[in-house]
Amino acid sequence: MPTDTAAAWLIREDDLGDEAVRALLAYHLRQMHAQSPAGSVFALDLSGLQVPQVTVWTAWRGAAVAAVGALKMLADGGAELKSMRTHPDHLRQGAAAALLEHIIGVARERGVHRLSLETGSGPAFEPALALYRRRGFADGPAFSDYLASDFNQFLHLAL
Repeated sequence: MPTDTAAAWLIREDDLGDEAVRALLAYHLRQMHAQSPAGSVFALDLSGLQVPQVTVWTAWRGAAVAAVGALKMLADGGAELKSMRTHPDHLRQGAAAALLEHIIGVARERGVHRLSLETGSGPAFEPALALYRRRGFADGPAFSDYLASDFNQFLHLAL
């Protein structure tokens, strides 16, 4: 069984040209819409991930994409974690943890003071929330242009 170390994965900055990556992002959007109330999905589509302030990375095992995640730089010197999704074939094998560590490292290198994320509530979101909390993210207020609701929640990690 794979370990949860970054060495088990090839993590690379991604240009979103690979069909397998695009399929994983499409799956991510479908799942967000299926598991969230109307008007509560803030996941970026492909065009939203291709803007200059967003960098996307993928984690690979061989020729298979295992996970995707992105970092969106914010005007206040913070950054937002976006589009974190593990491929169903690679759940609970450490791909997301390795990718999260990589993104945190890049955020530190860029001088980011706080890494934040917005996510939903309910059973579908619990595995991701557990990952973020294990890494030190803590519940906090809404940030950027988000408005708090009964469904969404915000986590922050001081860097």
